[in-house]
Amino acid sequence: MQIWRHSLESATSFGPCLVTLGNFDGVHAGHRELLEQVHQRAVEGGLPSVVVSFDPHPTVVTAPERRPRLLMTLGQRLAAFKQTGVDLAWIIPFSRALSEMSPEAFLEQFQRVLHPRELHVGKAFRFGRDQAGNLDSLKIWGEQVGCAIHSHALRAPDGGFLSSTRIREALEQGDVQEAAVLLGHPFALTGVVVDGERRGRHLGFPTANLEWEQEQLPAKGVYVTEVKGSHLDGPHLGLTNVGEKPTFEGVQLTVETHLPGFQGDLYGTHLELAFLHRLRGEHRFTSVDGLRAQITEDVLRGQIWWREHKKA
Repeated sequence: MQIWRHSLESATSFGPCLVTLGNFDGVHAGHRELLEQVHQRAVEGGLPSVVVSFDPHPTVVTAPERRPRLLMTLGQRLAAFKQTGVDLAWIIPFSRALSEMSPEAFLEQFQRVLHPRELHVGKAFRFGRDQAGNLDSLKIWGEQVGCAIHSHALRAPDGGFLSSTRIREALEQGDVQEAAVLLGHPFALTGVVVDGERRGRHLGFPTANLEWEQEQLPAKGVYVTEVKGSHLDGPHLGLTNVGEKPTFEGVQLTVETHLPGFQGDLYGTHLELAFLHRLRGEHRFTSVDGLRAQITEDVLRGQIWWREHKKA
């Protein structure tokens, strides 16, 4: 997959092609279906497939007080795009100037670069200054330039509306299994392992303290996670705590993972934590011994869940 990071004005001509356009936060199950469909139609028509997205998220510029906590890093988004088979990912730098561009001016530049034969968007897609551009605007433009406009209603497996907002709400409730259904894959945090307070080691359960890269976190609690990293021999069971360590009067949010049976040094390595199952919420314990007993139970329950649902 080719990757562009050009502004509208600086990009050179690429088309004709088939295109889908949007923010694609999380690249959830509906996004993937849309991307795969665009790629397949492009293959059938002998044309390249293109996904156009933005970085940063437009609300970072237009309404920072309302910006969502993003589900993915740009790197994760690009990796997800590549999995769907698209030929080109064009990431347009979103700026104040772009936010103030009229829908007509945006489409003029869009047409100049891509010459799309088809454009696929979600039914609620809006664009241009004050979000004045909509599906009707696109259809009028499409008739003028010979581009067929296809709108898609993104639906969840339960028939409900599928959106990144709904996924964030599931994660904020700690329902990582529901989030996985909506995403089409488990929610994952990535980052580098950094030095922590080493309380887990003193308790007999050493942990990898993740300096995570995403904005969205699951609700505080203890989770079964699948851990991947270059220093691990394949996917590894992890017991991940998201919280502030209230037993030790903690006030700083941390993401710490214990890997049962693992012996080694993970400091400075890059890990991915895929959240599979929530064991419990965050609790304050009256004694260190009480916390140690609970962690022992968490590890046992996590190992049982892993054997039943993943692998020994």
